[in-house]
Amino acid sequence: MTHFTDKVAVVTGAASGIGRALAVELGRRGAKLAISDVDTAGLAETEKLVAATGAAVKADFVDVAQLPLVAQYAQDVREHYGRVNLIFNNAGIAFTGTTLEEGYKDLERVMDVDFWGVVNGTKEFLPYLIESGDGHVVNVSSVFGLFAVPTQGAYNAAKFAVRGFTEALAQEMRLSSNPVKVTCVHPGGIKTNIARNGDQAPGRDHDELASSFDKMARTSPEKAANVILKGVEKGKVRVLIGADAWALDKFIRITGSAYQPIVARFAHRNKL
Repeated sequence: MTHFTDKVAVVTGAASGIGRALAVELGRRGAKLAISDVDTAGLAETEKLVAATGAAVKADFVDVAQLPLVAQYAQDVREHYGRVNLIFNNAGIAFTGTTLEEGYKDLERVMDVDFWGVVNGTKEFLPYLIESGDGHVVNVSSVFGLFAVPTQGAYNAAKFAVRGFTEALAQEMRLSSNPVKVTCVHPGGIKTNIARNGDQAPGRDHDELASSFDKMARTSPEKAANVILKGVEKGKVRVLIGADAWALDKFIRITGSAYQPIVARFAHRNKL
């Protein structure tokens, strides 16, 4: 028996990376899974991996940026399993470019997936989490939700917004005495495909950007998943993943806004 045995867990962005690792580890720990992504091939592979653990798994194509799809999905999962205990709002995309370089559509797309996708998943599943009597919302922000980085304005905006939205929700659930815990996750450099699958402004070298990210990604998705689940077990409101995330969080707390020129120089040297 584990903390997750027989609980129904929803994981978005489950086709790869942290989402896949979460789904598989939850399966190993006895949870029943509802996994989704827009990458159907990757999602099918995750479904096989989860099924191999012996866990029940429901896999669906869902674009988290589309509220009607998320609303229907929440109803379907509730009907399929009879309840919902956990939602891991993990789906996300990236875009690299300065404010002058990025178009409105670039910014909107990142916000639609990385912020509104979290909002959609949270709001549509929240009534079912309350109904379960033992709910938990886990929203994935980023270290970029703790500090800003040049050329990552869209991603920063979305991840800062996720942090604010999630921390407010945590307080609301406590004040209302609803049976739902809330956790905001801030991963550091994780070995995922988010940079390789991301987009960039015209004239920027995609492979060079991905390579620069890869050099800083030190934590495996499996390690990240275990850290997240440990935080959920303990009911933590904030989870930092990786030594880099812990160090950067402390650095920002100490320096305040003075971190900005330091980070700007680092980003410039590393071609971010």
